Amino acid sequence: MTKRTLGGTNRKQKRTSGFRARMRTATGRRVIRTRRRRGRARLAV
Repeated sequence: MTKRTLGGTNRKQKRTSGFRARMRTATGRRVIRTRRRRGRARLAV
């Protein structure tokens, strides 16, 4: 069996695009704000 194209670790995913990572920067807070405005069920990973 061949491996899937994309792979990664959950820790890396949380650290780069998790909620707390977003809130750390001004642009990340803007991302959360716009996703809240759109009514997203999941704001971040």
